[in-house]
Amino acid sequence: MGDPDGPRVLERVDGRLGELVLRGDGSDFEVISNGVFLMDTRGGASERLLVRAALDRIDRPARLLLGGLGVGFSLAEALASELVERVTVVEIEPAVVEWNRTHLAARSGDPLRDPRVEVVVADLLEYLRAGLWRFDAACLDVDNGPGWTVVERNRALYGEEGLALLRARLRPGGALTVWSAAAADEFEARLRRRFRRVQRFAVEVPRGEPDVVYAASRD
Repeated sequence: MGDPDGPRVLERVDGRLGELVLRGDGSDFEVISNGVFLMDTRGGASERLLVRAALDRIDRPARLLLGGLGVGFSLAEALASELVERVTVVEIEPAVVEWNRTHLAARSGDPLRDPRVEVVVADLLEYLRAGLWRFDAACLDVDNGPGWTVVERNRALYGEEGLALLRARLRPGGALTVWSAAAADEFEARLRRRFRRVQRFAVEVPRGEPDVVYAASRD
């Protein structure tokens, strides 16, 4: 039998990339994708750092691209900055957007209500290929990292094509940050070939390897 005091299933849906499950224990929530833990509302230090590391690299009013809504911590961090004029959130799963408006809203401060926020329900790679806008910063958290993607096709986002598209969507002097559940040396090497001032930040977590945030700037 399961732990009666542990997380219980609140919602289960068929998402665009497979099954999504939202579980909660009365205070915190977690999202499971195809049976694999994806994210939760405990902590959030690395999700906030993802945004701060990007904004630290720019000194002008910013339009920010947030790839992946998560549980809302990164979006809330962006909106807390006086630099940020507009945030475009690209999230492939409609259920994640809805959960951020309902179950998760209180944990992140309900950032989707902010008028500076635009939500686009779409695949991030397809959105980048469309090339509709250019941004001052792009912050990516759509997988468990370059080496552990939710689906196989997401690997292209961290390859040569994806990095070229991201660079093209950034204005000169713009910043890119990428979240990962572990260090990804091959990805870092590709990042260094296309961007400058590449840094890797490690964020300790209660169990397992540290979370990692990669930060880079374009010319």
